[in-house]
Amino acid sequence: MKFAVVVFPGINRERDMARALMLASGQEAAMVWHAETSLPKGTDLVVVPGGFSYGDYLRCGAIAARAPVMDAVRDFAAQGGLVLGVCNGFQILCEAGLLPGALVRNRSLSFVCDTVTVRVETSDTPFTMGCRAGELLSLPIKHGEGCYVADEETLAALESERRIVLRYTDRGGRVVPEANPNGALANVAGVCSAGRNVLGLMPHPEHAVERLTGGEDGLRLFRSVQSWCGRGGTGERSTPTVVSGP
Repeated sequence: MKFAVVVFPGINRERDMARALMLASGQEAAMVWHAETSLPKGTDLVVVPGGFSYGDYLRCGAIAARAPVMDAVRDFAAQGGLVLGVCNGFQILCEAGLLPGALVRNRSLSFVCDTVTVRVETSDTPFTMGCRAGELLSLPIKHGEGCYVADEETLAALESERRIVLRYTDRGGRVVPEANPNGALANVAGVCSAGRNVLGLMPHPEHAVERLTGGEDGLRLFRSVQSWCGRGGTGERSTPTVVSGP
């Protein structure tokens, strides 16, 4: 497998992400600077990591979404390539039009750093094929603008098309307000594109890859991608249909 981790000024989780990918697959990731206009040949997965791209000026992810490299990322996604955005990466993918909705200030108006429980809502994506629908994962969060919002029509479509991939719950798997760390609509923690090949999530799976530092639940997502690509992009389920737009 070949991984490409996109690096913007202010991004600060690219090395953590590369290490997580190495632990999950044994493969090193290529670092791709924001000014590049192409991705490494043979790339299987593009990751847009967390941090504070361009200092979070204007809106989180707004400047990064217009960086030269993002045209290559859009083309890659349009051809069915796998794209993962984590935290600031999720914000960037929404701003770039690769995912619907937006991430805004936490309802508490404060930065939240905690470990949360998320429920896998569907295993029918390359990122969750190694999980069971309904399975609970423990993942860390660290963000000030992680409140997912979308209009009613978009949210209804996400629900009906099973594109809400991860949802905040309590430890018993119940979707309750107390389990929502940022006020996200419908307790959304992660959503995928219509083609199911682009995933954005606020929790940090790259910080849940070692038992010594709190758990290994994040490896489930990375190893799902590894299995998907190792089977030629078919997995155990049907290949996601690539659809233009978020």
